[in-house]
Amino acid sequence: MLDLKEEKNIFNLGYKLIGALDEAGRGPLCGPVVAACVLVRPEFVIGDALKTINDSKKLSEKKREALFDLIKENFLEVSVGICDHITIDRINILQASFLAMKKALGALRQKPDFLLLDGKFPIPNISTPQKPVISGDALVFSIAAASIIAKVTRDRIMREMHEIYPNYGFDQHKGYGTRIHMERLAEFGPCAIHRRSFGPVRKLIR
Repeated sequence: MLDLKEEKNIFNLGYKLIGALDEAGRGPLCGPVVAACVLVRPEFVIGDALKTINDSKKLSEKKREALFDLIKENFLEVSVGICDHITIDRINILQASFLAMKKALGALRQKPDFLLLDGKFPIPNISTPQKPVISGDALVFSIAAASIIAKVTRDRIMREMHEIYPNYGFDQHKGYGTRIHMERLAEFGPCAIHRRSFGPVRKLIR
C-alpha cells in the first residue's frame, strides 16, 4: 500500500499545497496525451476508500473507474490538461506531455506551491518548486492518484474515438501498438487521429 511519506517530507519543509501530476498516452500511436493534477493539503489522510490507489497500470479498468470518482470526491481539487495528436506531431511527445501538465495546472482554481511529478525531467519554464520522481506513479500516493485520473480520462476519449473510427479497435487497445492495432493500421491506413510523427505510422504514410 502506498503512503504519504514523500508528501509529508515536502510539507515538513514548510510547503502548504502540493500539486501531484502524471500523464497518460505517451506511448500510443494515436489520440491525445492527457495529464492530470491532484491537490493535497497537509491535513490530508488516506481514508479506507482510497487505500487501493496505485499506479494506474497495476489496476483493472473497473477499479480505475471506481477510484476516479473517489479521487474527485476526496482530493481538494482535480484537473486535467489535454494535448491532441496535432500538437504532439508539431512539438514532439515529451514537450506535449509537459504542455498537457501546464494546462492541468492552469485549470486549477488554487495554485500549488510545490509540484510532484512522474518521470525524470522537471516541467520546463515554470517557477513553482518541483520534484520529478522516476516511477512516481508506483511510489508516491498522490502521483498514483493523478495517474488514475489521467488514464481514465484518456481511455474514455479513446472509447469515443472508437465510435468515430470503428475500424481500429480503439475501445480495446486505446491506441497502443498492439498486434490488432498494427494489423488494422496496415489494412485501413492511418485515420485522422493517428500521430504522423510516430515511426509505425510514418512508415505507412511513406
